[in-house]
Amino acid sequence: MSEIKEQIQKLRKLSSAGIMDCKKALEEAKGNIEEAEKILRKKGIAKAETKADRTTSEGYVASYLHYTGKLGVLVEVLCETDFVSRSPEFRQFTNEIAIHIAATEPRFVKREDVPEETIKTEKEVYSGQIKDKPANVVEKIVEGKLEKFYKETCLMEQMYYKDDKKTIEEFVKEHIAKFGENIKINRFTMYEIK
Repeated sequence: MSEIKEQIQKLRKLSSAGIMDCKKALEEAKGNIEEAEKILRKKGIAKAETKADRTTSEGYVASYLHYTGKLGVLVEVLCETDFVSRSPEFRQFTNEIAIHIAATEPRFVKREDVPEETIKTEKEVYSGQIKDKPANVVEKIVEGKLEKFYKETCLMEQMYYKDDKKTIEEFVKEHIAKFGENIKINRFTMYEIK
């Protein structure tokens, strides 16, 4: 097997992209597999953006139960067709989302889901911690802490538990490109015995 074919196969395993896409990315990256993977990810995210407005009326409810039996997660992930929702790849993807939720314990799917009352309370707490500083400085610090709050508590903004170089939003967009359909994490519930 030629070196080019080996590189294409390796890149396909890493990215799940098609043969021609891998070949073009490798050519563009001058044979650098890591760079080619970045190129494919960027293209996949760009493709995903065009599908974001399409209706998601099918889906799958994935579950995860921790081996201790004290933590369980249900997550509803929507897609466009029952063909995709029934596929083993989609179900594996939804299970990964459920495991991530169990591992990171987000409170909301996205920042738009955070109630105004919660945001107000967080801002008050942050302001109270640094009240001795000038108002303009307090405002910047509070905004920075609020951004950190979103990244910790909003599922779509969290770093994917298996790859701290991408967010769950990027992970979802990669799968939108892979399946060729819009995908939406609609809601989740976590149960825990403490």
